[in-house]
Amino acid sequence: MSPETWSRTGESRAIWPGRNWPLGATWTAEATNFAVHAPHATRAWLCLFDDTDSETRHELTEHSQGIWHGAVPGIVPGQRYGYRVDGPWDPSQGFRHNPKKLLLDPYALATSGTIVAEQPLYGVNWEDPALRDDADSAAYTARSVVVDPSFDWQGEEPIKRRWRDTVIYELHVKGFTKLHDRIPEHLRGTYAGLTEPAVVDYLHDLGVTAVELLPVQQFFSEPALLDRGLTNYWGYNTQSFFAPDASYSASGDRGGQVHEFKRMVKALHGSGIEVILDVVYNHTAESGPRGPVLSFRGLDDRGTYKRVKPKDGRFDDTYWDVTGCGNTVNTTDPMTLRLILDSLRYWVTEMHVDGFRFDLTSALTRTGYDVDFACAFLMAIDQDPVLRHVKLIAEPWDVSAEGYLVGRMPQPWVEWNDQYRDTLRDFWRGQAAVTDVATRLAGSSDLYGRQRTPYNSINFITAHDGFTLRDLVSYNGKHNEANGEQNRDGTDANRSWNHGVEGETDDADIVARRRRQAMNLMASLCLSNGVPMITAGDERGRTQRGNNNAYCQDNEISWVDWRADDAWLDVYELTKAALRLRREHLALRQRRWFEGQPTVEGGPADLLWLHPEGHRMRHGDWADQGLKAIGMFLSGGPLREPGPHGEQLVDNSFLLWFNAGTGETTIRHPENDWIRAGRVVLSTDEAVPVGTGVSIEEPLVLGPQSMVVVQSLGAPR
Repeated sequence: MSPETWSRTGESRAIWPGRNWPLGATWTAEATNFAVHAPHATRAWLCLFDDTDSETRHELTEHSQGIWHGAVPGIVPGQRYGYRVDGPWDPSQGFRHNPKKLLLDPYALATSGTIVAEQPLYGVNWEDPALRDDADSAAYTARSVVVDPSFDWQGEEPIKRRWRDTVIYELHVKGFTKLHDRIPEHLRGTYAGLTEPAVVDYLHDLGVTAVELLPVQQFFSEPALLDRGLTNYWGYNTQSFFAPDASYSASGDRGGQVHEFKRMVKALHGSGIEVILDVVYNHTAESGPRGPVLSFRGLDDRGTYKRVKPKDGRFDDTYWDVTGCGNTVNTTDPMTLRLILDSLRYWVTEMHVDGFRFDLTSALTRTGYDVDFACAFLMAIDQDPVLRHVKLIAEPWDVSAEGYLVGRMPQPWVEWNDQYRDTLRDFWRGQAAVTDVATRLAGSSDLYGRQRTPYNSINFITAHDGFTLRDLVSYNGKHNEANGEQNRDGTDANRSWNHGVEGETDDADIVARRRRQAMNLMASLCLSNGVPMITAGDERGRTQRGNNNAYCQDNEISWVDWRADDAWLDVYELTKAALRLRREHLALRQRRWFEGQPTVEGGPADLLWLHPEGHRMRHGDWADQGLKAIGMFLSGGPLREPGPHGEQLVDNSFLLWFNAGTGETTIRHPENDWIRAGRVVLSTDEAVPVGTGVSIEEPLVLGPQSMVVVQSLGAPR
């Protein structure tokens, strides 16, 4: 009989018609509504699992607008479920329906369990990819979970911090606390661990204002990694866009991870710290056409992934990939775009996060195969009343040459600025011209000067991907042998310098130079115009032993080492001091572009570049490839921008001297009326300690590869 036919008079069904919105599992005390988008399916089943993992199937008979739906009474939060669908099978055309494959709900708020890389998890036969694999996958895949979304947010105060007041700290939820001896052992590596006083106090003491969490949406490890006995540690392999990853939960995987995540956000907000999520919408964990069938591939392969015309009818040539991960999510498909937007709004409105950093943003901007700044993805976010007001950070590239978009993302987006990273690394190893570093220190006006601000630039020296700061000054080459890929993975373009010995050493002179270089890089980052981003542990000398691609190292290689015996605590103190200066002085984080002209009649220029011989930089000086030292004068009186009530803002003036040369540099200050006397407030030169007086009449000898910051004495002039 048809599932829509009654068998007898007076009969009732275990599953009610429900409704086709909202998508996902919507729990109420009376019944839970289930709705899933599978537009080309011919039949669909809701599969419920009890604590013994026994499966009960309910066929969904209601189907409208491509959505299958039904409501089941008596469901309690924590119920695990999935879907099975049947329909056409033609992989070359994007039809991959197979009722033998249990599918995660794309809108599930939580996920339970993980995947096992065995043949039944895949949609095609390993030996003959032309054949459909009809082994049941339920024993090898995860389940979605019904969640009661209620939470007491009372007392939480929203944070609306401006970009120029923001200092980002990129951290991994597990890696930041896994080795922390002041956190209860059962909370280490979890969302709850980040709420402990030992963490919150540390972040406050350092001076960061926002944590940027490496991916926390539910992800799975690539089968190739599992085969090598490794896992995806970074998490850039998302599958459930609404669900916080259960592996970071101290509260289990039956919905407790959702409430634990919310408690983490509430606690961090209570301490004035914003929460930004690193999100991966450009690809999914289903990988290429021969990858596992987890969710989208079985529901709507045709709509979810960007495609090319198949060659000779071969389905495994049908995916278009500019992510390097086997597939590219198709943001021009209305329901796929809706999924992304619904997910983003959920994290803002229900989970209270403050913004997002989008992995490989360029892949999301494609209309057809071309980058399109009028694409549906960018236009939809720009018009969204919720999303357009949160922090939006682009990683403005993908794996294609035409996807490199640094300096080109539209408002209100800000960008990871890899040109800042490369220039500062090169400068401090003596391989960048002073003209290039001056541009980066002042906010990268060559990239953002048109209708944008210096705070469209996220400045960074390191990130999760690449060397740590300590390794940057300790290794010339990568050492990724632990990844099991014969050291072929990871970039060779590190712009690093080991200072004479590869790796760790007991040579006190080399260690001292490395620490000084680390302090130079960190101080430059904290005091540049733009938004600084610090990678967790860099401020205390965290090492990955030369591994510059530790994506699969869920161990001590990646985790932050909190022991004091090998920590670079001098770098920590320098970083804290630099961030304090930035926080306390508007002159060091000016919102407007510098013009090199006075801000008031008869006053000093807002920005001046100085030659160590005692004059302003001239045209010929900028072309001097041998010049390794430069001074940066920042006027504090008055600032170009007005205060919130239109008032004039006045601060101290500052003079920053940078010497990237390998020898001492004698600095003679030009005759001027802006800084006639000052004191050193930050220094990486032991011979010029903090508190040293500086006078216009006396030369300043700056040691090799070092910098100082001089603050003016008295009222600004």
